[in-house]
Amino acid sequence: MRVLLKITDIIDVEVLQKIQDSFSDATGLAAVTVDYKGNPITKYSNFSEFCNCVRKDSNNRDCCYHSDAHGGIESARSGKPSIYLCHGGLVDVAVPIMVKGNYLGAIMAGQVKIDAEEMKRLPLGAGHELTDFSGHSEITELYEKAITTTLTQVKSAADLLYTIANYLVEKQMIHIIQEELHNKNIELMEEVKLRSEVEASLKEADLKALQAQINPHFLFNVLNTIGRLALLEGAEKTQDMIYAFSDMMRYTLKKEKNNVVSLKEEIEHAQNYLSIQKMRLGNRLNYSVQIDEMTEDILCPFMTIQPFVENAIIHAIEPNAKGGTVKITAEIQKEGAILKVIDDGKGIPKDQIQKILEGTYEADGREKNTGIGINNANKRLMYYYGVDYGVEIKSELEQGTEITIKIPRKSLVGRGL
Repeated sequence: MRVLLKITDIIDVEVLQKIQDSFSDATGLAAVTVDYKGNPITKYSNFSEFCNCVRKDSNNRDCCYHSDAHGGIESARSGKPSIYLCHGGLVDVAVPIMVKGNYLGAIMAGQVKIDAEEMKRLPLGAGHELTDFSGHSEITELYEKAITTTLTQVKSAADLLYTIANYLVEKQMIHIIQEELHNKNIELMEEVKLRSEVEASLKEADLKALQAQINPHFLFNVLNTIGRLALLEGAEKTQDMIYAFSDMMRYTLKKEKNNVVSLKEEIEHAQNYLSIQKMRLGNRLNYSVQIDEMTEDILCPFMTIQPFVENAIIHAIEPNAKGGTVKITAEIQKEGAILKVIDDGKGIPKDQIQKILEGTYEADGREKNTGIGINNANKRLMYYYGVDYGVEIKSELEQGTEITIKIPRKSLVGRGL
């Protein structure tokens, strides 16, 4: 728990001012709240003319502050209200405001007179003697006009303030503890979410294993249930990630026996992939998708775009501490649709480009998987449309890579391949 050093950390000064004013109006006692040094943090309530006059002199005012601070500390030592005589000869009371044994300040009240004999038995707030105002006729006259009450009434007023002060402190402390617990819960949820995002990294082998081992309807029912739970719990990013992953799985399983899809479906699949990677990589990944509506109904081979997007993530974004940008575009031309996947990564050496397209480039791990995916996509394009419609790769070191895919117009829906 954070250390509370100021009284304003635990008590709303505006609320305290209203309570203080109401207390003074009801009891006739003056009141002010001070910090542990005796400096006021609220405006004076019902201050007596005597005290206002005394405090016009800077030396007397310092004595008042010192008296208030001393009275507050004495109340902190005993843990209960302290009743004493101020240096001007009036009865004051200090109600301590404490948190976990730390004295933060006090509510000071009083500025009244009581029975002379009872006053003699009260301790002085500071010093060993009263200030002599016998040479100040105005102050002496105002002292005589000060409110007179009883010690019993002063004690009752002190107990009331003590109850109010403790209630305010306890209420705010509960609020602070609840807020800290809430923040810790949020941190824990973020940590759990981050682990989930990392564990949900897409791997082609994992997808195939799921295809072979899990009933698709059962899988989608589970994913939808998790998504609804995330919605109910307010985990919107988790919900979005689950639904994006669910759409990718549905697309993969649905199309495994269908080699032809619309360009719209293929691009939506790539967008879901990018959405999941965005949740994993955060600000390190920026992406945009700009599609001409005229291209959406054009047919293309299944999994034409995603291998190139995945390649951009692995080679252009992940190795760069600052991340990067992936851009997908599709525009209609006379010959058909022109698709492009563009990144601003480190680029591909020219001697590797042809090897990647031919499938002869040797790599390990994820690079091997993406290389195979690119080679397969290139072969399928040339199989369906001829050698003039293979993949074109343009790349400059330290500037980025641009993948161009041409889809002929004859693949429009209703015209066949």
